[in-house]
Amino acid sequence: MRFHDRRQAGRLLAERLVALRHEHPVVAALPRGGVLVASEVAAALGAPLDVVVVCKIRHPDDPELTLGAIAEGDVSLIDWALADRAGLGEDEVHRLIALERAELDRRVVRYRGARWRMPVEGRSVIVIDDGLVTGLTARAAIAALRRVSARQVVLAIPVAPEHALGHLDQVADGITCLTSPPGFKAVADGYDDFREVTDSEVAELLTQAADALHQPLT
Repeated sequence: MRFHDRRQAGRLLAERLVALRHEHPVVAALPRGGVLVASEVAAALGAPLDVVVVCKIRHPDDPELTLGAIAEGDVSLIDWALADRAGLGEDEVHRLIALERAELDRRVVRYRGARWRMPVEGRSVIVIDDGLVTGLTARAAIAALRRVSARQVVLAIPVAPEHALGHLDQVADGITCLTSPPGFKAVADGYDDFREVTDSEVAELLTQAADALHQPLT
């Protein structure tokens, strides 16, 4: 299965998640691309849409080498053994975390504006991205939602490799994935249209979703 774009992937994902509608879930997207997928799911389920902001921690001299990830709520997941093998000491890793924490805080303000983070205590949450390869950012997002006492966290993605799903199965209460192509190495490979999503687009989609929930029924 290959998707035309993120919105089509979201509509197909919503069909698989319709049974969760009675749970009155919160849909939590990983920006940026995951918000386009999640907006379709949230609309189909009549659910509120929010984001879980996550930033990767990368080696300063090798951006392709990811050492971990941080998420809202002071969540840090670091592969300290990998950092040691890469020649980075604890002080240097904490410096990188501080830099990314500043970027994470900037994104939170940019995406939500004056809105509060959606309360999820005691609620079911569907975490959505446009795809994943290692699952590191999804793992950080799930940890952030556990920290604020979500009752149940379900991961839903259009495309991901089997090995990553196996690791995430240990931390999520359920996983829905539409396709796991053999040899899958990049999320872009799952789409015909994988254009860049801007911060402005993310903020606008969140505003539209919030406004839609507060419109009176006709």
